[in-house]
Amino acid sequence: MHEASIVSQLLHIAIAECEKNGYKKIDSIKVTIGRATGIMIDALLFAFNVLKEGTLASDSSLIVEEIPVRAMCNDCGEKIESNENYIIFECPKCGSFSINLISGKELNITEMEVSDEA
Repeated sequence: MHEASIVSQLLHIAIAECEKNGYKKIDSIKVTIGRATGIMIDALLFAFNVLKEGTLASDSSLIVEEIPVRAMCNDCGEKIESNENYIIFECPKCGSFSINLISGKELNITEMEVSDEA
C-alpha cells in the first residue's frame, strides 16, 4: 500500500510548512490527485486518519479533488478525457497510438487551512 508512504510525505510537508510559518494546528489539507496515478482514494483517506494522530494535523481533514485523465492525439488533434483509472493509449477518433498525456498524473497539495491555536 503505497498510499501510506504518500500520506507520510504529505503530512511531513504540511507540518513543516505549518511550523515554518508559526502556526500550531492544521485544520484541513486539500490535494489534487490525477486518476492515472493509481492512488486508491479510500486507502489514502484511511492512511491519513491513522498517520495524522499525534501530529499538528490530528484534528484535520483531507480533502481530495480527483483530476480526470486528459490527452490529445498528436495525429488528428482529438482531445480525449476519461474518468477511468488508466492512461489512454489509442485515439478513439483515428486509432493512432501517438497520444500526449495532458493531465491525470498530478499529486499536489493545493490548500491548507491552519490556525494559531493548538
